[in-house]
Amino acid sequence: MEERTHPGGETLYVDFTQAERGSKAPFYVVYNTDQKRWGFFCSNCESFDTAVDSMGRIKCDNCSNLHKAEEWDAAHE
Repeated sequence: MEERTHPGGETLYVDFTQAERGSKAPFYVVYNTDQKRWGFFCSNCESFDTAVDSMGRIKCDNCSNLHKAEEWDAAHE
C-alpha cells in the first residue's frame, strides 16, 4: 500500500492491488490508519473526492470518472 495525505491532513493508504474499473481509469481501495476501509482513490485525477451509492456505483466528483454497478434493477433508476 502507498501512503498518501488527504487534503484535510489525514494519512490514508491506497491499495493498488484492489481496483474497480472506471470509465476513465481505475478506482483503488483506500484504508485509514486503523486499517479500516475508508473509500476509494480515483487514479484518473488522483483524488479522494469520490462517492459510492447503495447500488455500488462509484463516481469521482472531481473528474466524473464512473464505475457502474455490477448488478442493477431498473426500479432503482
